[in-house]
Amino acid sequence: MRREPVLGWVDGENMALLTDLYELTMADSYFRRGRNQETTFDLFVRHMPPHRSYLVAAGLEQVLYYLAHIRFTQDAIDYLAGLGLFSREFLDYLKGFRFTGTVWAIPEGEFFFPKEPVLRVTAPRIEAQIVETFLLNTINFQSMIASKASRVVQAAQGRAVVDFSPRRDHGADAALKVARASYIGGCAGTSCTLAGQVFGIPVYGTMAHSYIMSFETELEAFRAFAQDFPTNALLLIDTYDTLQGARHAIVVAREMEARGHRLRGVRLDSGDLVVLSREVRKVLDEAGLSYVRILLSGDLNEYKIRDLLDRGAVVDLFGVGTEMGTSRDAPSLGGVYKLVEDDMGPKIKLSAGKVTLPGKKQVYRVLDGQGVWKEDVIALEVEEISFEGEAYPLLVKVMEGGEVVYHLPSLKEVRSRSLEAVGRLPVRYRTLEACPGEELPVKLSPALKGLTDKLIETFRDLELRT
Repeated sequence: MRREPVLGWVDGENMALLTDLYELTMADSYFRRGRNQETTFDLFVRHMPPHRSYLVAAGLEQVLYYLAHIRFTQDAIDYLAGLGLFSREFLDYLKGFRFTGTVWAIPEGEFFFPKEPVLRVTAPRIEAQIVETFLLNTINFQSMIASKASRVVQAAQGRAVVDFSPRRDHGADAALKVARASYIGGCAGTSCTLAGQVFGIPVYGTMAHSYIMSFETELEAFRAFAQDFPTNALLLIDTYDTLQGARHAIVVAREMEARGHRLRGVRLDSGDLVVLSREVRKVLDEAGLSYVRILLSGDLNEYKIRDLLDRGAVVDLFGVGTEMGTSRDAPSLGGVYKLVEDDMGPKIKLSAGKVTLPGKKQVYRVLDGQGVWKEDVIALEVEEISFEGEAYPLLVKVMEGGEVVYHLPSLKEVRSRSLEAVGRLPVRYRTLEACPGEELPVKLSPALKGLTDKLIETFRDLELRT
């Protein structure tokens, strides 16, 4: 018997099961043994990806929705029961599961560095454990893309960048999140129509070569598109001969002017983009069409964009797809979620190369007298600390008692925050290469360093005695 295909979307009904199995088996063991005391977990990135000097926080809005709405439906309970792993009492507990904790977070759009808590989650142990996978999935991916997009935007030197990546992104959900995160990183918009509807991101589109080839001539195709979309005509001119395509675009642009409209732009997707963009700009200007913009696309990334501009390409905006939508040079972000405090006190992990910072913490951002970022300091939450220069706490309370207490900014406001924040970084941090020979620009406060050293020494003494 033939069955219907399964789409496989993650939605509000099934998102509780978007977790690793071991989160649930650990939670059941905690439940059976009465170990559901209050805990605090930090979500942070261990190491900077290659060639990066900063990261951009993204994904918080989806995290807050998840935490406020996570529920185990009867279908989910039935599935878990069918695995034959879980106690009946734990499954009954999951029927009424709600997240009741408190969350502090770095706001979306702010830059951050390894070791700094991006999220600080305080909740009963079972609640804090079950949500780990979703939080990491969301923050790691969106922050990775926002950071990549920020680099591309910096390379474009003020020219607009549009996300052209949906067809190459790693799944439907990824395409939506890429559009959102790249907009936070500074992109002007996306080609993904659904992201435009869901998130209110400006949508952009031109045409494919197949459209041009669907008509007898290129000129016929241009005329048809301009007549059908007189306010959104951006013509792809490299299907056959780019300069001839530019001349055909000029014909159509003049016909549009006679009808009271203007050609928005032309797109080049292949060939020597430096030479062709300069030649196309010249023929457009000679035709009195200086208002027609030039868009460049075609497997671009931040390095290629920098090279194009250094070599004198004439361009108004870039379309960037695969390289940005997959963060191709650094396709994963090493975010982790670790226990830092519970009812027994501060906790530390001492695994080789994976030592964590104990206790509830705050991150302070320090600026110099000109408002330029100077350094970050990670401190214990209860610690009183003084700074040289202006300083403010980076982590803000976003959820208390399972309820959102944070005024969620619009996505446009988050984008503005990102551009402003990155603009406060010294120029050497905004280049495409990591700052050579520099230590991580994050300091530990005296009290946090003292607590960390004390716990390390305590566990070493225990080892020696056992």
